[in-house]
Amino acid sequence: MAVGLGSNLGDRAARVAEGVRGLAGVLRDLRCSAVYETEPEGPVAQGPFLNMCCVGRTEMGPAELLGVLLELERASGRLREGPRYGPRSLDLDLLLYGSRVVDEPGLRVPHPRLGERAFVLVPLAGILPDWRHPGSGASVAELAARTDRSGVRPYLGTVPDLPCRRADPPEEREREDTGRGVREA
Repeated sequence: MAVGLGSNLGDRAARVAEGVRGLAGVLRDLRCSAVYETEPEGPVAQGPFLNMCCVGRTEMGPAELLGVLLELERASGRLREGPRYGPRSLDLDLLLYGSRVVDEPGLRVPHPRLGERAFVLVPLAGILPDWRHPGSGASVAELAARTDRSGVRPYLGTVPDLPCRRADPPEEREREDTGRGVREA
């Protein structure tokens, strides 16, 4: 399963790290993408987000896991009031749950806007590039390549230690490979 994390209020890096620590308490084999700074979407004027994705394993079903995600948001101070697409202390979205498709009141998996959100697809492509969307059949990497990524850039600030295996942004991997002379044309 995969979870998208985001924050654009307060100490964004600390809030995202808090979310990862919460996920580490309920998911096994946790892997985390690089952290990206992204421009907000929607009609509400607000500051940029920090976004990342995590993938892991759980025995919980999708609805139970969603309940845990909502509780982690509440514990971080998230209030679900105000305008839709407004600022958030911590946002945790259940993006996918293996190849399962869930369409229940209050829960749709894969996330209904997954295929159009660069702020999710770019980080997710760093840790789960080959996962295929059950509706379109496209991989995460293919979906990410089709989106406008101009508002998504690697976060250059400091992020607290995270309890997961980390992935570097693709741009960093390319620089490292080029520096060692191992990048293939």
